[in-house]
Amino acid sequence: MAERRLSRRRLLGGSAAAAGVAGVAGLTLGAEHWASGGGTADPGTVCEPFYGPHQAGIATTPQLHAAFIGLDLKPGTGREDIAGLLRIWSEDAARLTQGEPPLADTEPELATRAARLTVTIGFGPRLFAVAGLERARPPWLAQLPAFTIDRLDSAFCEGDLLLQVCADEATTVAHAVRALTRSVGSLVTVRWTQRGFRNAAAGQTMRNLMGQLDGSVNIDPATPDFDRLVWDDGAVLPWLAGGTSIVLRRIAMNLDTWDELDPEGRELSIGRRIATGAPLTGTRESDDPDFMAVDAHGITVIPPSAHIARAHHASDSERFLRRGYNYDDTPALGATSNSGLLFAAYQRNIATQYLPVQRRLAEFDALNAWTTPVGSAVFVIPPGVPAPGGYLGQSLFES
Repeated sequence: MAERRLSRRRLLGGSAAAAGVAGVAGLTLGAEHWASGGGTADPGTVCEPFYGPHQAGIATTPQLHAAFIGLDLKPGTGREDIAGLLRIWSEDAARLTQGEPPLADTEPELATRAARLTVTIGFGPRLFAVAGLERARPPWLAQLPAFTIDRLDSAFCEGDLLLQVCADEATTVAHAVRALTRSVGSLVTVRWTQRGFRNAAAGQTMRNLMGQLDGSVNIDPATPDFDRLVWDDGAVLPWLAGGTSIVLRRIAMNLDTWDELDPEGRELSIGRRIATGAPLTGTRESDDPDFMAVDAHGITVIPPSAHIARAHHASDSERFLRRGYNYDDTPALGATSNSGLLFAAYQRNIATQYLPVQRRLAEFDALNAWTTPVGSAVFVIPPGVPAPGGYLGQSLFES
């Protein structure tokens, strides 16, 4: 058993390198402080807290760049190995998010600009079996059922572990991803990497590459609804109190055929105005859509097939936090684009919150003519690390 116990030396292949231990600590300023114009003159020095009851990167004001990395456990990896891996990640993420390089960082100068870096980790369904913890697996944690609209590519699906790395600078994201994956290379392999970006003025909703506002009327982290709908309360599984889940869908967009649609057709397909994001029955983005309203000819103003009509929650229990990142990758030979959306949904229960909405979208959504889900993965996100000395997933592995 002693040989199976994980150590940093083993993970690093026996390397004793600890180059550049000293780093420039970032300023611990909240995102709201910076967005309001009261922050430091250099946003690259702004830090998000690592320690707390929840993992950062969920309630956090969305950063400009993101990388989602799915990893698989190598054969022979056991429970103690995984717990050791999580200790390493926790220690390294705590330093990176504060503008300090991990102890074995070979490019420590790249760690000094935290740029609101957050590192969020998740557990895939198979991890619980590998770790001998099936009894603690949430009943809703399973790969999504097959939908007729899906054209899934295994290169963007499933995984035993998730790393979600977000920051306001692409260099910060790239360095953190490399530092975190390199340190555990003896235990995991990278299954897929998906990178995205988003741009919007402070307090405004981002636009996706179809030109539409994406994420209107989302759950506000400052409201009780967020605690109720996103964070688990631990009533069923005490170890999960303060945690949540993520559904990550990679949605390809056929921009070439979308470009052929006139503005009115686009608005009818979405159910919102292009310019303002207001529903077709309102004047402001925040207005509630009226799905019963009809025009002078008795035709519903918002078509039943419009995206917002299909995505609208039928009950309060179908609400969840939505976060989208655009992707614009190198197109295949002969194609003009390879673009789309990395859609992340966070909720305490995938089965009761996300799945009913996704089923409606798969059955009858006007946008299905221009969008195709090509990637799908689900993970449970454990609670945060309350204080130094703990590690992500500790409540599970020491339960």
